[in-house]
Amino acid sequence: MSYIKHRADESQEDYLETILLLQKRMGQVRSIDIANEMNFTKPSVSVAMKNLREKEYITMSENGFITLTESGRKRAESVLERHTILSDWLISIGVSRQTAMEDACKVEHDLSEESFEAIKKAVRPS
Repeated sequence: MSYIKHRADESQEDYLETILLLQKRMGQVRSIDIANEMNFTKPSVSVAMKNLREKEYITMSENGFITLTESGRKRAESVLERHTILSDWLISIGVSRQTAMEDACKVEHDLSEESFEAIKKAVRPS
C-alpha cells in the first residue's frame, strides 16, 4: 500500500471514529461539530465528508446531520475498539493516560491483526 493511500485511510478512520464518538455523546452530528472536535477547518471537514459519502460510510440529511451507514459504523467501531484496548493496555503498563491516548491513536491504524488480538487477549482475557 502506498504511503499516500495509507494516510488517506488513517484520516478516514479518524473521521469515522470521531463521528461515532460524537453520535454517542451528542446524538446528532454536523460537520461543524467534527471540525470543532478535531480542531480542523470546516472546508477540510467538508472535503472529508464528501469522500466518506462517496465511499458510502456516511449519509447526510438535508439539514446537514451526518449518520454512519452500516459499513461506516462497523469500521468506526473497529477503530474505536483498537483505540480503547491499546490505550487501556498502555495505561496498564504505566504510561500516563494522555500519552496512552495519543500513542494509541498513532498505533491503531498500523498494528497487525495478530498483534492486536494478542494485546486484546492480554488486556481483556476471556
